[in-house]
Amino acid sequence: MSLHNADDVDLQDLNLQSFADSALFDRTFEEGMSLVEETARYLDGRGRSEARELPRKAALLYAGESMRVTTRLMQAASWLLGQRAGGEGDMKPEEAASDRYRLGSKEICFGGKEDGIELLPDVLQDLLSRSDNLYRRIARLDEVLFSREGPAPAVKAQFDRLKEAFGSSQGE
Repeated sequence: MSLHNADDVDLQDLNLQSFADSALFDRTFEEGMSLVEETARYLDGRGRSEARELPRKAALLYAGESMRVTTRLMQAASWLLGQRAGGEGDMKPEEAASDRYRLGSKEICFGGKEDGIELLPDVLQDLLSRSDNLYRRIARLDEVLFSREGPAPAVKAQFDRLKEAFGSSQGE
């Protein structure tokens, strides 16, 4: 499959190589890795001191939600790195598509908002929201790339929205 433009990823022919070579992948990768770094800085710095100042109920919620954001981002980063390795030939595409490199921990990562989330520091709430958004987008990409039946119409519509949201470097 040849791509005239890095954003011209056709879902009919989507495979790991075409996706890994796309601008969509590049932007998702950059966003994911930046969010990992930003979250680590927050949780190891300002977040630690903010957590100490919270009332007991909020401190327990903070602990659980900081674990959730960390799990989401580690799963996302692992998936992105695996797909990049498969796309760049550092591992076989079949290996990158194996269960070992698929997105995991969905039962934790897809967890809903807990009661009292508004008690948490604004920065953590923002990180939770952004990490949830990223994880859900990657989950849809994972389904599109590796579903044995091919993308369902709803997944195709979501993928089209992702492409629209990120725009095109060629002004499509």
